[in-house]
Amino acid sequence: MDEQLAYFGFSHCLGLGPVAFDALIKRFGTAGRAYDAKSDELKSVLGFKKQVLFSEFRNRFNAEKKLKEINGKGIVVLSRQDKKYPHLLKEISDAPICLYVKGDLDSVDLNKLHFAVVGTRMATSYGVQIARLLARELAESGVSIVSGMALGIDSQAHYGCLEAKGTTIAILGGGVDIVYPPQNKQLYDQILNNKGLIMSEFPPGMTALKGLFIARNRIVSGMSKGVLVVEGAQNSGAMVTARIAAEQGRDVFAVPQSITSPVSKGPNLLIREGATLVTSVDDILEELNLQR
Repeated sequence: MDEQLAYFGFSHCLGLGPVAFDALIKRFGTAGRAYDAKSDELKSVLGFKKQVLFSEFRNRFNAEKKLKEINGKGIVVLSRQDKKYPHLLKEISDAPICLYVKGDLDSVDLNKLHFAVVGTRMATSYGVQIARLLARELAESGVSIVSGMALGIDSQAHYGCLEAKGTTIAILGGGVDIVYPPQNKQLYDQILNNKGLIMSEFPPGMTALKGLFIARNRIVSGMSKGVLVVEGAQNSGAMVTARIAAEQGRDVFAVPQSITSPVSKGPNLLIREGATLVTSVDDILEELNLQR
């Protein structure tokens, strides 16, 4: 099979993720040869269950037809081989096989400096103010803002960037053609109407599921130079993102919180563990070697 189509096909086979894909590439050399491999050859790499999963998928999946359908919706597919695929993201151990992108990709450089701003969905008024302010000031300094388009801190980070007429990128835990959460339809449209991007590793049409958000979070941090946690509980998704970011070798930043706030434990714990304390955008810009 054609190499690009093979990447596209593998990215549609749910249950066969980047780690298994990398094992196939190591064994067969190219995605095309791996896609066309015999069942016994696949079994030696994937094991019985995943070999059956992939073989059954391959028999029913028409890659050319599906790609044409997706492109017809204005969605671009970037495989790891594509020059526009984010170089920084490609460096992580479980880089997405493909990225599905909605928006004007020609107007966005996915290899410029990206910075992630994340936090709780249950944001306080303080968190809303800080997330929006710092995202806006970072955007004014030429930094693009990455977040997960969740309610709360994520949304405010996107809005702050939009206020500065900067580039913001939303990473979804489902298909890029499905607005999630639905309450953020206005934000979704604003991002697309202001030369921003909606991205996901999950195929279009796929509904966002709770278990997919951790996978989404690794992309948020993976394509970013650093990650700022504004608010979050100790075991929140924002903290998971921060942990993943540290494992990926990314810089972690946190805004100090009142010890009486229910969303203070995450950021305060990160600071205690060595994250860069942020009291102004200059604390971030200094670490990124940027100036206002």
